[in-house]
Amino acid sequence: MTTHLPTVESEGLAFHELHRRGRHGVLVGLGGVLALLGTVFLVVPNLVAVVTLVGLAIGGSEDPAARLREITDLDAVTPGVLTYLLVVLGLAVPVSLGAQRVVTGLRPGWLSSVAGRLRWGWLLWCFLPAAAGLVVALVLGSLLPVSGTGGDVELNDWSSTVRDFLLVTVLLTPLQAAGEEYVFRGFLTQVAGAVVPPGRAALVAAVLVPATLFALFHGAQSVPVFVDRFSFGVAAGVLTILTGGLEAAIAAHVLNNWVAFGLAAVAGDMTETLQPSGGGWADVVVSLARMLVFVGLTLALARHRGIRTRTTGGVLAAGERRV
Repeated sequence: MTTHLPTVESEGLAFHELHRRGRHGVLVGLGGVLALLGTVFLVVPNLVAVVTLVGLAIGGSEDPAARLREITDLDAVTPGVLTYLLVVLGLAVPVSLGAQRVVTGLRPGWLSSVAGRLRWGWLLWCFLPAAAGLVVALVLGSLLPVSGTGGDVELNDWSSTVRDFLLVTVLLTPLQAAGEEYVFRGFLTQVAGAVVPPGRAALVAAVLVPATLFALFHGAQSVPVFVDRFSFGVAAGVLTILTGGLEAAIAAHVLNNWVAFGLAAVAGDMTETLQPSGGGWADVVVSLARMLVFVGLTLALARHRGIRTRTTGGVLAAGERRV
């Protein structure tokens, strides 16, 4: 283990380099990633399940255990199942922020952006290019044989289930999307950028490693669906680094899931949306076009608004410690 005194970079640090001003290195990075992923995908789901079970028992449910099995059954998604899933993923935000402090010793705000906080104004602006990309996808989708476009669209009958799906989607999707971004484009990006030697290799690793894990952690999927998710991860990773924060990735993720879950509620099947079994290469083409438009417009908007992409020199004020 070696310890280095802090240095001051005249041009500051890019987002993926921020862990270099805290505890970092292969052992620290790997241990932090394993602890974070284990907590988010194993510990948190079980804790939420226990709390839910207690709540059901207190609430007078006749068979709390049976009701809990229904709520956690992703093979038959109900509004309760969607709520459970989005809450679990939303809790990844505080878990990631805690991991930033415990693992690296850095202030949690550096996981949001190079400004040391989530830039709320910039986050709202990012919905504009995200919406423009979505419009492009809808237009191309009407011209290409993408999945789900065959035949007339039939709306689901209005019911309390549809209503509840929409309410859960509107209220909890932003938390779920932010949770995934804080894990993959936040903590994993900064770990990869600090473990790999500085330079182009660190930049490539900081984009490709989180994008690959992001796609893999969605479970079993066809090759086109994997490529689609991987391409989103790459685009989100590039924007995170080039705009200096998670805002653009969060905006795109929120809007994407709002539309996907909303359409599934009113004119589709939520179970199929959460666990797509098909998907073709035309879908990938549409998705890539959408991401290119989103990336291009977001970068142009960031330049226009003078968005900070690096820290000010020495702003982290923490020693560089490698383990």
